[in-house]
Amino acid sequence: MSVSIDDDRLTVELMDGRAISVPLAWYPRLANASQAEREHWELAGAALIAWIQGIHWPDIDEDLSTEGLLQGARAPRVPTPPPCA
Repeated sequence: MSVSIDDDRLTVELMDGRAISVPLAWYPRLANASQAEREHWELAGAALIAWIQGIHWPDIDEDLSTEGLLQGARAPRVPTPPPCA
């Protein structure tokens, strides 16, 4: 499994040969992270078997699941509070 991130896209190559590429803007923590923080990732979940549960970026406390990436799931949006009257 490999992960690459440029200024616009997150690309994950899975162990079975599939590649998932999504807009980096879908994941604000990754989009706002430094290149060093983006490159410091680790496998999460069942790393000792063929199916990997996800990817974890410890420096920014971001986790993405393989299933979510395959489904095209974006990061949850944080609601914006209404303006004060």
